[in-house]
Amino acid sequence: MLNALQTRIIAIVTFLVAVALLSAGVGWAGYVSALDQLEQRGRSDLALASDRLTGELGRYRELAVLMADHPGVMAAVTGDARGVSDLLRETADKTGSLDILVVSQFGAELASASGEGALSHGGAPYFERAMDGAMGVYHRVSDRYGQRTFMFAAPVFSNAGPVQGAVIIIVNVSAVEAVWRGARPTVFFTDELGVTFISNRSEMVLMARGNISTVRGTSAEYYPDTLRPFLDHQERDVRGRQLWSVEGQRYVPRHALYLSLSLPVIQMTGEALLDVSPARTLAGLQAGVAAAICLAFGAMLFLATERRRTLAIANAQLEGAVQARTAELSRTNAELRREVSERIAAEAQLKKAQSDLVQAGKLSALGQMSAGISHELNQPLMAIRSYAENAEAFLDRGKSEVAGQNLARIADLARRMGRIIRNLRAFAKQEREGIADVPLDGVVTAVLEIVEARARDAGVEIVWQPPDVDLVVRGGEVRLQQVVLNLVTNAMDAMEAQDSPRRIEIDAERHNDRIELFVRDTGPGLDEPDRIFDPFYSTKQVTSDGTGQDGMGLGLSISYGLVQSFGGMIRGRNHPVRGAVFTVTLDAAQPREDAA
Repeated sequence: MLNALQTRIIAIVTFLVAVALLSAGVGWAGYVSALDQLEQRGRSDLALASDRLTGELGRYRELAVLMADHPGVMAAVTGDARGVSDLLRETADKTGSLDILVVSQFGAELASASGEGALSHGGAPYFERAMDGAMGVYHRVSDRYGQRTFMFAAPVFSNAGPVQGAVIIIVNVSAVEAVWRGARPTVFFTDELGVTFISNRSEMVLMARGNISTVRGTSAEYYPDTLRPFLDHQERDVRGRQLWSVEGQRYVPRHALYLSLSLPVIQMTGEALLDVSPARTLAGLQAGVAAAICLAFGAMLFLATERRRTLAIANAQLEGAVQARTAELSRTNAELRREVSERIAAEAQLKKAQSDLVQAGKLSALGQMSAGISHELNQPLMAIRSYAENAEAFLDRGKSEVAGQNLARIADLARRMGRIIRNLRAFAKQEREGIADVPLDGVVTAVLEIVEARARDAGVEIVWQPPDVDLVVRGGEVRLQQVVLNLVTNAMDAMEAQDSPRRIEIDAERHNDRIELFVRDTGPGLDEPDRIFDPFYSTKQVTSDGTGQDGMGLGLSISYGLVQSFGGMIRGRNHPVRGAVFTVTLDAAQPREDAA
């Protein structure tokens, strides 16, 4: 009897130890699995927060580039600063900039939006970077403005080429981070010194890793006397993941998964702390469920008389665990659906913005050629009027044959006007069709009819000899017309300031399954072939007397995007003899098999 009792006790103890080990294994596996899901969501959240920050700062970076090309700013750096302060103040008010400065090539402030006392920027890294012809990026706690600031310094180039000054955009970091302060998860951005410069938790701002005196000693100009010790935390590694245990922070999770993301564009590192309490709770629940099942199974073996009650208890516990797990999965599924919807909406907005930009480019091109188009339509109208009057006179004289010839000429002129108007209407409309088979000859012919008047007035000879065989490409007819129109008008713009020869040669060739369209001009060629497709890059300048060409640098960028949407590519290079050559490569349309 005693041995049986001892055996039972040993069996129960062994069973309980096995249950404990199994539960621990299940809990650990569930905890690791939950960390995997938490890490995936956390990296998406960190990427979104980083994109939002770089996007906000990118607006000011682009503002610096645009202001550097402004005629008023260029006049200020050459000595004529009249009215530039009002311009800077108005621009700062409209864009939300903390301040905008115009600085000479020696570092002296020439004008500012705030109107505060001038400082020297000579020797500052952002200023020296701008003087080298590149974009200077810098951040610091500014004594001048009494807060954290980001600075973007863009070089101001003279007409001859060298840098003659800089435009500095001062950004209020507090205003940038205010829109997402308090959001989850905890996100902060640190610089190369390990200082938290931006965060959605105000208590983490200006915390420094390591020895504060050492950091302050190497960065007194960055952070005068504002640094505080970093979070009191302990770190441990769990399957390649870094977990933090944080002490003494109310709005930072006590137990968190640490993630980081490098952001070289703003010279910082994005970091996030994700609360792992839900993962720990879920792992404990899974371990409890496993233990409950095992204990229920043991109870059935040892307590046969209470089998039904034991099964009911185990079933109730299992159902609760399943409901909790189902609820968690439902919440996760809802969050994933929301993220997918947001991404789909963002993609739709991006496509609409690109379509609107393409349509604006087409209407802008038509506006530039409106005088030539009016002249091109006015001539046939005047001729129709003259032929009609002559026909009336010939009919009065009984010369119906001569009158019929005049009427035939009127019909030809009307068809010509209809063809011109049809091409203009097709080019101006918002194309919504997808990719289809497009005859390349028809595209080029339609573009040449649109630019014929301008080419004739500018003395430009356009040479286009249609190929002997029909070349049909895959693309959108109206969008492909805009690409060809951009290349032809850019070629005419490039040759506008030169004497003869002014000549544009258009040719097309087929190579297996690809068709190449070449547009060559006899202009001065390309200064920077590698940058011609960058947005806002333009060589067109407005001279001091108001003449010349003013380009935003979007035409070739739009053309690049359109050709890529067709599955093709566009390249630009200098011709060995003279001028520039642009090559558009597109997929050839596959021949259709006749139905049997």
